[in-house]
Amino acid sequence: MLLDVKGLRVSYRTVYGNLEAIKKVDLSIEKGESVAVVGESGCGKSTFGHAIVRLLPPNAKYEGKVNLDGKDVLALKGHELRAYRGNDVFMIFQDPLNSLNPVKRVDVQMLEAVEMRERVAGRGYDETKAYKDIVEGLTGVRMPDPEVILRRYPHELSGGQIQRVVIAMALVMKPKLLIADEPTSALDVTIQAQVMKLIGGLKKEYGMSVLFITHDMAVAYTVADKFLVMYAGELSELGPVDKVVSTPLHPYTVALVNSIPNKSRRDGELVSIPGSPPNMISPPPGCRFNPRCPKVMDICRIESPEAREKDERMVRCHLYD
Repeated sequence: MLLDVKGLRVSYRTVYGNLEAIKKVDLSIEKGESVAVVGESGCGKSTFGHAIVRLLPPNAKYEGKVNLDGKDVLALKGHELRAYRGNDVFMIFQDPLNSLNPVKRVDVQMLEAVEMRERVAGRGYDETKAYKDIVEGLTGVRMPDPEVILRRYPHELSGGQIQRVVIAMALVMKPKLLIADEPTSALDVTIQAQVMKLIGGLKKEYGMSVLFITHDMAVAYTVADKFLVMYAGELSELGPVDKVVSTPLHPYTVALVNSIPNKSRRDGELVSIPGSPPNMISPPPGCRFNPRCPKVMDICRIESPEAREKDERMVRCHLYD
């Protein structure tokens, strides 16, 4: 097992009170496996990914266990934490332009990544070999004229090119886990397909594990082995992609699957989920989805359900008590 998350809780101290963004989430990822974290905006997907990388702001409090290839991530400090980021885990952010320093050329930034890799590994840094590595990295993501791209600044590149540069940096660093936080949301449909193909290729060619964060289940379906469906910071359903999509168990998962546009449905309105996600400072008692759930029962408004195993999946719902 590469990643083992047990009972992860993340809360923020705010002027309005304590905000519990993640509540007791469990997840395991094997080497070479990809898991997609899906759900509406504000459900805690990005917070979950940032918690694994330890990139949350200072007012965040962590509880539980995050273990990556034998390392206790929540206990890392200083140099150990800096070495962990980029080498053990690499994160692709939602806005590709914010991933790079705007005042440094692409080659300078990629060479810095290689230097960090060599320093952590205890090897000497050879700039000639490092330059060859970054050219190979850009070639590996199908970037035309890589040496021209390397001499440019980030603002001189398109969104798709910047995203490829960041993925190439991941190729150069060769991390054990790649976390992609909605990497296609700022790109057009054609470039989306190319980026998804590249991420899928990383998994197959390098045996890299992938945690893919998105609100688009249709996009995630192309790369994921498992779905982790989150709602209001909680695990709603976790299981193999085909089972979650074909026979969803949790009412929230059912609603998400039904809201995916289907080209065979030429008539009628698109299905939507009524209501809005709850205020995380004062979430509703019981199951957090109960105000929007079509199958709500009295116990749902009183008692929060525990995650249970059902049909090769974990599901948090009173329907399966």
